[in-house]
Order: sequence, then structure tokens, then C-alpha cells
Amino acid sequence: MTLAFVAIGSNLDAPLEQAQRAVEALRQVTESRLVLASSFYASRPMGPQDQPDYVNAVVGLETALAPLALLDELQRIELEQGRVRKDERWGPRTLDLDLLLYGDTVIEHERLTVPHYGMKVREFVLLPLHEVAPRLSLPCGSSLSDLVAQCPRNGLTVVAPAPAV
Repeated sequence: MTLAFVAIGSNLDAPLEQAQRAVEALRQVTESRLVLASSFYASRPMGPQDQPDYVNAVVGLETALAPLALLDELQRIELEQGRVRKDERWGPRTLDLDLLLYGDTVIEHERLTVPHYGMKVREFVLLPLHEVAPRLSLPCGSSLSDLVAQCPRNGLTVVAPAPAV
């Protein structure tokens, strides 16, 4: 089993409920077990500011799925929760599930980049990830604690407690 971390984000159609439903859906992923879950955080949107704030969280899954099979499961959950993929980057969405880390594996594939390309600078990823894995080091050797210490909070606040694991 490999420990994979998944970021959850939503800013449409009751974002907190969307994020909570995503955690429940991730519990059901085949050949996987939810082992960690952060609190839910409110964050300002990246990119266009004329959209609602986001709700974000991070979960850890122990999984026997290969990275692309796990990505397929994440995209299936997004679609089931009404995700419509558009060309607009950083636009509003019902649900966004990003595979942040897959053990210590580095992946450069046309469908998947792991570690996630933006995770080192995004407070809405770093703080929830640090909540569940404070001693984590990234495959490149960066300490998560060091990244969190250097990252502005940008108004990030907890809006709901972590779900039971």
C-alpha cells in the first residue's frame, strides 16, 4: 500500500457539503483506505476574484491502486458531483480533487504530475496537509514545516472540523 495525499476544493453548490461528500466518496475508493483527513478551510480563489470563496481540505489514502488508476477514481468522483471541465484555469467548480503526493514517487505524465506542481506555494494545500502530516518531507527533500513557515495565510480559516477517520 502507498500513502497518497489528495487535495479537495469546491466553491459552487454548497462547497462545504461538496467537500464533505468528497471525503465520503474517497472512503469508498476501491483498494484504498482513508487514513487521514484535515479540517475544512475557507480560502480566497486563485485567479479570477469574481467567484465565491473555496472550501479546501486534504486527505490521506492508503492505496494499492497505481497512480493513474487513482487519478481515474478522483475524476470519476468529480464527475459524479457535477464537475464540468472547462478551458478556464482556476475558475469556479463544484469539486476539484488533486493528487498531491503518491508516496515518494515523482511522476511526469501527460495526465498527471506528482508532486502536484503548485503545492509548495498554496496555503490552502500546505496548511491542511501540515495538519495531517506535520513531519512530512516532499520527494525533493523540502520539509513541509519549512514550506508552511514561509507561506502567507492569505485569510485561510477553519470552517469545519476534520471528519472522523
